[in-house]
Formats: sequence, C-alpha cells, structure tokens
Amino acid sequence: MKLRSYEAFWLLKNGLMNSYPSLQEDIKCDVAVIGAGITGALISHTLLKAGYNTVVIDKRDAAAGSSSATTSMLQYEIDTPMIDLAEMVGEEGAVISYKAGVESLQMLEDLIREENIDGGFGIKKSLQVSHSKENIAKLKEEYLFRKKHFFNVEWLSSEEIKERYKINSHDGILSAEGASIDAFKFTHELFYKNHKRGLRIYDHTEIKKITYGDNVVIRTKNGNKIVCKKVVFCSGFETLKMFKEKYADIVTTFATVSEQNHDMCNELKDLLIWETGIPYIYMRTTDDNRLLVGGEDIPFKYNGINDRLKRKKADMLVKKTESLLPDYNFIEDYRWAGAFGQTKDGLPYIGEHPDYKNTIFVLGFGGNGITFSAQGMKLVLKILAGEYDPLLYLYRFNR
Repeated sequence: MKLRSYEAFWLLKNGLMNSYPSLQEDIKCDVAVIGAGITGALISHTLLKAGYNTVVIDKRDAAAGSSSATTSMLQYEIDTPMIDLAEMVGEEGAVISYKAGVESLQMLEDLIREENIDGGFGIKKSLQVSHSKENIAKLKEEYLFRKKHFFNVEWLSSEEIKERYKINSHDGILSAEGASIDAFKFTHELFYKNHKRGLRIYDHTEIKKITYGDNVVIRTKNGNKIVCKKVVFCSGFETLKMFKEKYADIVTTFATVSEQNHDMCNELKDLLIWETGIPYIYMRTTDDNRLLVGGEDIPFKYNGINDRLKRKKADMLVKKTESLLPDYNFIEDYRWAGAFGQTKDGLPYIGEHPDYKNTIFVLGFGGNGITFSAQGMKLVLKILAGEYDPLLYLYRFNR
C-alpha cells in the first residue's frame, strides 16, 4: 500500500536522519510496538519511561510512512465540529474530547522541552473561517457552544480577519491554542534519544504472522520471532485490514508547499488557517519560512496517485490560496499526496479489541492523528494498569 508520493516535503527537507538494523535474532520484551512513525515514537517513549522493556518494529524506515507526508497541523478541534459531536456522543463527551485536544498540545510542548529536542515545533493560534455566507450561522453556533464550555475562542468578522491577517474570508473562530510540528524530524529525534536509553528499534522488519495468547508471538518474514506480554499497534490506517468491521474510510489528501519566503508577515507565521467546506483547505507556515497548503481530499486510490492528478489538485490549492491571501506570492516548490483514515465521528480508536488478546490499538485517525497519539501516551499506561478513563469509553471499538 503506497502511503505517499515520493516527493513528500518533510523527507526531502530532512533526509534520512537515522536508520536502524532489521531484526536478525529471536528476542523477548514486555511490550512490542508495531509502527515506527510519530505514534510509535510517542507510545514507545512513554512505555520506556514507565519502565517497560520495549521494542519497536516497522517494515519501512522510521517515519517513512504517513509521518513523512502529514501536514502536521496541531489543533484541538477535530474534523467533526463540537456541536455536531455533541449530538453523536453527548455534550459531556464532546467537551471531554475537545478538552483532551487542548491538553495534548501542552503535553507535546512539555515533552519537547523536557527532552530538549527541536522537532520544528511552534505554538500558534488557529483560525477557522467559514467557506460561505450561508455557513456563517452554523460556525457562529459552534463558537457559542465552545464559549459556553470556556474554550479560549474569539469571533472575528471578515473585516477583522482582513485587518489582522490580510486574509480575504468570511467570518471565523480564532482559537488561542494551536501548534505545528515537523513530524518526520520530531519522530527521528525522539527515537534517537530513546534508542540511546535502551529502546530497541528494528526497521525493515516485516511481520509474517502474529499469535495472540497469554504471550504474543510475532514472527517476521526473515524467520525470527518476538515474544512479548503485550503488543501495541501504532500502524495507522493499514491496521484496518485486521478487522471484520469497517471502522474508518481511507482518503487521499493533497499538499503543496511554497518556496522559502523570509519576508512572510509575522501574523501568518503564528497562525493555522482552516477554511470549512467540502473539500476543505488548510494552511500553515513551516519552520523554514514556507507556506504549506493542504486539502482537496478524495477517496483513497489503491493504484496510486499519478502526477497529473497531483498537479491538478495542487493547482486548485494554489488558486484557493491566492483567493484567501491575495498579497502573498505563492511560488510552488513541492507537491505530494498522502493517505489517512477518517472515522464517522472524527474520534480515534484507542484501546483493546475483543478479537485480539493482550493487544492495544492506538489509531489516531483524521486530521488530528498526532494530538490523538499524544493522548494515547497516558491512555496506554492506564490500560496496562487496569485503570479507567472516560476517553477510553469515547474512543472504544464498536461504539
């Protein structure tokens, strides 16, 4: 399954930062983490810190899957508006989910500070603007609902948005909490730190078969095995094929990034922009002074994305960018496509599944995969300790 086009910006920007050996022997551990992307980096970090003998395996290079293709916008807002989520899971559940998103941003900031790593991380505000005059009333309802529950939001008219940010748009919601990251770089930096502390990481290690029992036995295509007490799947949408149920749809999203622009206004540098609508568009700056624009999602294409379609979608993104930012000279440097899972309620699946003994899944689907993975750090530890958390109920399978 092809996760991304070969022109994904983050891999080109950073290069292959670190590589690890493939598994060439039989080993034992407390917990085996499957997936060496940003989710696997975060989960293995918290497991190692908690004292678990942990092993990470991946069939690719570390961070070479979706973590090299993500646009890495970190928002507490999920793909489903809070007011709509309340109708699906109840008002209390919606508030809990959204507040967990705010907390996960702080968790990531604290982790980066504690570990003294870069990761291209930056705190930003988040601006969600209406895509049409007809949508303004619905977005205003969303704003009032968040305000009711004490979220740090502000309603901005189109005139105020134009004055502050030089953006041509309809009215919108400005959230105080948001951030961006270089997921590829962050993943490599965190893995490298923990590898020096004893975390065993094996890339280019493909799984042939897993036997689930009192101990979980993972057999690789090379003929080696890992015997562990627990296994944690951090393998994203590729994990969906394990289940009989359809838990998520897979979509392909497109992105384009500009040439470096060191004269970019400070207001734009500190802002995430998300225009509602189907298809939606979102944009952010990078840590090396580029503007990254994404969206134009379509159903996932298993036969890959050709250059003609990538070019067409990138041109559409650039056209929308020029409409929103008429004063910004967007000169495209790279374009690429990536895939991700999308659930009906916008929430992830984190927890255990009845079909798989001694197995935990951390599947942060949707546009908030990274913040969901950050939440997974504490939730995995609670599962292992047999403790309850309301998020585990909200994020459960078969909900």
